[in-house]
Amino acid sequence: MTAKISKTSSKSPLTMADLLVKAGKKFVSYSVGQKIRAKVVSKTHKALILDIGGKSEGIVTEKAFIEARDFIKTLKVGDEVTVSVLISESRDGNVVLSLRQAMYGAAWEKLEKARDVKEGVAVYAKGVNPSGIAVDCEGVSGFIPTTQLGKEASKNPQSLVNKYFKAVPIEVDRSINKLVLSEKEVSDASDIKAAGEVISKIREGDVYEGEVTTVANFGCFVKIEVGKNSFVEGLVHISELSWGRVEKVSDVIEKGDKVKIKVIGKKDGKLAFSVKQALKDPWEEAVKKYKVDARVKGKVVRISDFGVFVELEPGIEGLIHMTKIPPATRLSEGSEVNCYIEEIDTKAKRLSLGLVLTSKPLGYK
Repeated sequence: MTAKISKTSSKSPLTMADLLVKAGKKFVSYSVGQKIRAKVVSKTHKALILDIGGKSEGIVTEKAFIEARDFIKTLKVGDEVTVSVLISESRDGNVVLSLRQAMYGAAWEKLEKARDVKEGVAVYAKGVNPSGIAVDCEGVSGFIPTTQLGKEASKNPQSLVNKYFKAVPIEVDRSINKLVLSEKEVSDASDIKAAGEVISKIREGDVYEGEVTTVANFGCFVKIEVGKNSFVEGLVHISELSWGRVEKVSDVIEKGDKVKIKVIGKKDGKLAFSVKQALKDPWEEAVKKYKVDARVKGKVVRISDFGVFVELEPGIEGLIHMTKIPPATRLSEGSEVNCYIEEIDTKAKRLSLGLVLTSKPLGYK
């Protein structure tokens, strides 16, 4: 009796990857947190199905679906979005996804468009600090400075915390995650529009009498009347308060002071004023008043590595170079010194001074 010998196949069993290739699909593995591009296949009231180009489809469901419900409403079959992997493979063999990345990108796009058309967006106030209000807008953190709060909100910023309200984006830069908004652009819109009409009548170079309404570290705000009962405010920066050196705003001006200002700038509905430019520049008289070799008395206002700055009068300062000061001589800010004028540069508005000494070391006058 002849025994039959069965032939065994020399081919290895097909792997899952082989089966997928045979079926025309790629074998792709995903890791948690990985970001991938996906295409919308279908959506229901409980889930969003996406083609992720792998062995199975991706799905947005449960908490991730609820979180992105409003965003999902905007999606159509065929739309492409960026998703991140929550679970690389569920019990059903699907890749569970999150749309948070796509929502974040869409939120920035929405903010950029709102900024361009000056449209209000819904924000949620998270907290208050002395500088303003921290807010959230669809997952993007933003800030509303106190200067951008309306009349009512500025009275009690804390009242906005844990509430939704509208604000207009005024600075949007997703590259550095910067979002600055204005609440007053919404709440005080009618007043701002009226102010804009008034501002359109103002020209750079115009001079007005005004009243100081607010004093801050960086300057002060001055209210002027343009026409009958039409008032607008502008900022006088600390550098524009006086021809002389100003260390502290409150040293030279107070709330309620009446001042003459000159309009030096108009941009985006904001006015820039100058108090000093409404006055005569002291350098216009400097050539007549000061002569080379003349002896003058001044006050030390600043000490640097290369010398000492001496104020002869507000707006007129000179430098005593360190090489002109004997090593044993000690000068301090606020002290009065006797000097002589070495050089006058009216174009650069600069004086070179020498120190008059009671005893005269070699080489000193």
